[in-house]
Amino acid sequence: MFDHRKLGRELGLFDTDPLIGAGLPYWLPDGAIVRHTLEEYIRGVERRAGYQHVYSPVLGKRELYELSGHWAHYRDDMYPAMTVGDSAEELVLRPSICPHHALIYRSRSRSYRELPLRIAEIGGQYRAELSGAVAGLSRVRAMQLNDAHIFCTVDQVHAEASAALAMIRSAYADLGIRVARYRLSLGGASGKYVADPELWARASAALRAVLDASGVAYEAEEGEAAFYGPKIDVQVVDHAGREFTLSTVQVDFYQPARFGLSYVGADGARHQPVMVHRSIVGSIERAVAHLIEQHGGAFPAWLAPVQVQVLPVSAGEAAAAGELASLCDSAGLRVSVGSPEDGSLGARILAARLVPYLAVIGSREAAAGEVAVRLRDGRRIAPLPAARVVDDIGSCVRARAAALWDGS
Repeated sequence: MFDHRKLGRELGLFDTDPLIGAGLPYWLPDGAIVRHTLEEYIRGVERRAGYQHVYSPVLGKRELYELSGHWAHYRDDMYPAMTVGDSAEELVLRPSICPHHALIYRSRSRSYRELPLRIAEIGGQYRAELSGAVAGLSRVRAMQLNDAHIFCTVDQVHAEASAALAMIRSAYADLGIRVARYRLSLGGASGKYVADPELWARASAALRAVLDASGVAYEAEEGEAAFYGPKIDVQVVDHAGREFTLSTVQVDFYQPARFGLSYVGADGARHQPVMVHRSIVGSIERAVAHLIEQHGGAFPAWLAPVQVQVLPVSAGEAAAAGELASLCDSAGLRVSVGSPEDGSLGARILAARLVPYLAVIGSREAAAGEVAVRLRDGRRIAPLPAARVVDDIGSCVRARAAALWDGS
């Protein structure tokens, strides 16, 4: 594996500046493309699974986090409250998105007919990490979290948590992420956990049943849970062999009670919903850090900042190269045209070695309206009509295929 902190900077994906501060990276153009593409992929997966997307503020009153339990159990990882003007009002940078989604749920009366209600957001949250603990994109102070909360009945918990785990596994297949192990993270004797044995027993049993039904091997570990309940953690390994959590599924009976959440059941009475927390790829920053390391910068074709590099052999093929680039752009492919002035063809091919598709146009190809394709994995495709090349590449990219060429 590669160290994303070094490779990410070399590839022009992100960087940092001491005037912004440690743990606060900024995204450069190619990194922004990767981030945007990943975010849109996630939103599409969620939309097709019946999630509704929202936006919520990154600030909240201190009272909000006192109600959610974060102020009592998570304060050491939060930024200090900010007093606004001469008032006694204190605002806090949110450490978590779930309290905001709880408020969205309770903003109006709910019926059992609306459940499960799936609310999703890619939103900012903030952690007061020590300067020595932050590292590149993998551990930051300001992150964009792929977060979602499912409000459901007790009878719906198993199906919803199972579907969330299946979404994670499907996304990992599309992204080429390898799972190190699955962990059932349980509470412990520490005072950082909510003291409610019945709550912990119910939530732990629900998650254990989900893991058992999924057929994946897993290990149960105490002392790794969220303060309000247990979780399924999907563990991956970084370039140094260190294990960390990328994705989670959590069952929460605690916050619905704290916020007084309810729905009107078929019997006409009020009932308390269960809150299933779920993140497909965790924070966008950590996900991209892992993708850089695992793929060595050679992202899956659908995620690559540049998908097609057009390489005219000489200035005489510039017009044909421009026409091919226009075809690629019209097909929704991210394309760049290399100039012969940038060096020999061999040097330009080497410089573009991480680009999935290299489209070489020499005098013979230009005259015939064809393109010779070199794949990132070293294979060469015999010259084909330009429109055919664009169609074949587009098909592979849209399908998020693992293979760069379908061979047809």
